[in-house]
Amino acid sequence: MKTVIGIPAYNEGKNIASILLRLKNISEHIIVCDDGSSDLTSEIAEKLGAIVVTHTKNLGYGAAIKTIFLKAQEINADALVTFDADGQHRIEDIDKILVPIKNNKADIVIGSRFLNDKQKISKYRKIGIKTITELTNITSGTKITDSQSGFRGYNRKTLENIKLTESGMGVSTEILIKAKKSNFKIIEVPIIVSYEGETSTHNSIIHGSSVIISTLKYVAMERPLTFYGIPGLVFLIIGVSFGLWAIQIFTNEGVLITNITLISMGGVILGMVMMITATILYSIISIAREKK
Repeated sequence: MKTVIGIPAYNEGKNIASILLRLKNISEHIIVCDDGSSDLTSEIAEKLGAIVVTHTKNLGYGAAIKTIFLKAQEINADALVTFDADGQHRIEDIDKILVPIKNNKADIVIGSRFLNDKQKISKYRKIGIKTITELTNITSGTKITDSQSGFRGYNRKTLENIKLTESGMGVSTEILIKAKKSNFKIIEVPIIVSYEGETSTHNSIIHGSSVIISTLKYVAMERPLTFYGIPGLVFLIIGVSFGLWAIQIFTNEGVLITNITLISMGGVILGMVMMITATILYSIISIAREKK
């Protein structure tokens, strides 16, 4: 089995050498996607024998993963393991990712930070990941514990059939949604991620915000009826309920309560706008899918 390791990298010149030197013992086929770095990430990776694909500008994590998928197909990979360039993933966990794929037990394997009791993770990070994971599970119908883990394994079938469009951090959710649609088997294995002395080049708050925004954007386009329609219906019901309450008070007491009336009007207007948006987006997306 030809195993390829794919590394999305952005300004990882300080970390990439040590990562590649250790990965050479696992696979001789290593793809580094330099996503518009301004440092020496590409040069270092090339000198150490990696297959380097360079973006002329920073396109985003999703764009880097898409490039790695395409390059892995080009070199006829049987399995691809995506591995972060910041040194937080453990080399020894790669085998855990690969075994289910080699044994045809899974099409996609996710390394989960929440299946290992020894994993230390901050409260704010845990809340953020859990929130996005729950949103992903609701949207895709999966039962994943760590939807945002970048430590994953993919078999050849997955690489050939999942076509990526999301350029941001929402790509992790996109993959799961499309895999579920295709009835691909997804399993998780326990891993440990090291956050001690973090070497990531991303500010954790900015990075977390971009993950949430990118994921919500993708879900909104993928499931407009769920994302806009259901909240719209809730706002509409609230607006109508407050409206009926305002009418009842006016009928009985001859007094128009401004606050209740404003809440009613706001709820009805917001609900209608969201439901109309959901309908329009759903129609546009359905037509676009039919034309593919």
